[in-house]
Amino acid sequence: MRVKQQYASVQRIVRSLGPGILMATAAIGGSHLVAATQAGANYGWQLVLLILTVNILKYPFFRAAVSFTVSSGQSLQQGYARMGKGYLIAALGVNCIAAVVNAAALLMFSASLLGYFLPVALPIPVLSALVLTSILFILMAGHFGAMNKIAKLIMFVLVVSTIIAASAAAINGAVAPATFTPESPWSVVAIGFLVVTMGWMPAPIEISAITSLWLKRQKQTQPVTPASALFDFNLGYMTTMLLALVFLALGALVLHGSGQTLASGGIGFSKQLVDLYASTIGEWSRWLIAAIAFLCIFGSALTVYDGYCRAITEAASLLKGKADIPQKQFTGVLVAVAVISFAIVLFFKSALLAMLGFAMTLAFITTPLFAWLNHRLVKTSSLDETLKGGRWLTALSYLGLAYLFGFLGVFVWWKFV
Repeated sequence: MRVKQQYASVQRIVRSLGPGILMATAAIGGSHLVAATQAGANYGWQLVLLILTVNILKYPFFRAAVSFTVSSGQSLQQGYARMGKGYLIAALGVNCIAAVVNAAALLMFSASLLGYFLPVALPIPVLSALVLTSILFILMAGHFGAMNKIAKLIMFVLVVSTIIAASAAAINGAVAPATFTPESPWSVVAIGFLVVTMGWMPAPIEISAITSLWLKRQKQTQPVTPASALFDFNLGYMTTMLLALVFLALGALVLHGSGQTLASGGIGFSKQLVDLYASTIGEWSRWLIAAIAFLCIFGSALTVYDGYCRAITEAASLLKGKADIPQKQFTGVLVAVAVISFAIVLFFKSALLAMLGFAMTLAFITTPLFAWLNHRLVKTSSLDETLKGGRWLTALSYLGLAYLFGFLGVFVWWKFV
């Protein structure tokens, strides 16, 4: 009887998970597999404290999605519209650019990794078409429920397999010789890398608006309490933070001091990553690392296509004075983003890195704006007692704003002065 009760309790907890896990799945692809691993590879353990600090300082602004949406029943974008139409237009512009560029990058990245698991070699456009078809099928045939279940499965497998890989790397020991002197990340030369790492760690803050939309969607299909929504969010956020440290550890143990120059492109980096792990940990790990990398990127691609298209559709509806997200319009936006992202893979592949760099920089520059908007919405709204958080959350929010605007000033000085 007790076993049945415990099993039923676990089932209830798993069913209550959703937007927080989806946010974690969206975050892990770019900021973790690439940025966190490169942080460990280039600088060893020197950026551990920075990555922890960045995640902690951004916590209040991501949590705002839960606090505001559960308390008001509205999405963050509805809140932006209430504060001024210009803010909503800014969010729409950022999301339109981020949607096609990020989707194209993740599509090509996941396609290159899919090639590891096929018995025959296929060109990237064909592999991209296979990945895109599977994503569209999940989102159009299975809708939110299918994506939610797949994201939970991906996250579970990802956590287990990544911990296994990190444990194996730790047992083997670091590859860097005892006399190796690492580069310092605290120099003007490293600011560009720090901007990307900090801007996308754990994810661009506009993802918070997408999280609030997923939360609204979840509330339409099942009961959501303030406590369950906060538990789901905290679990997802803690998972992203811990996995960032695990990926940094993998980079520090396996790649740091190896003498290898890391490729800057996603495809070259992914293949090099798998080869280096296999040669260091053992050939048995090749498929494990390839599977981890593919799950990271495919999960991010799946949630990026759904989330950004959902945000674009809602913003367009709000600008017309409507508050709902019609399924037909969402499908139209999804197909449009799919076509444009696939066209980028087909015809503008050489320009994709430059586009991605622009999207990352744009996300970094606009992050303080969205953080301030989320802060204002939470401060000026009547929140459920469970979600208020107390003085510590308010203090953390002000610290986070100071950090974001301060580092934006450093970036502007570095870029233009």
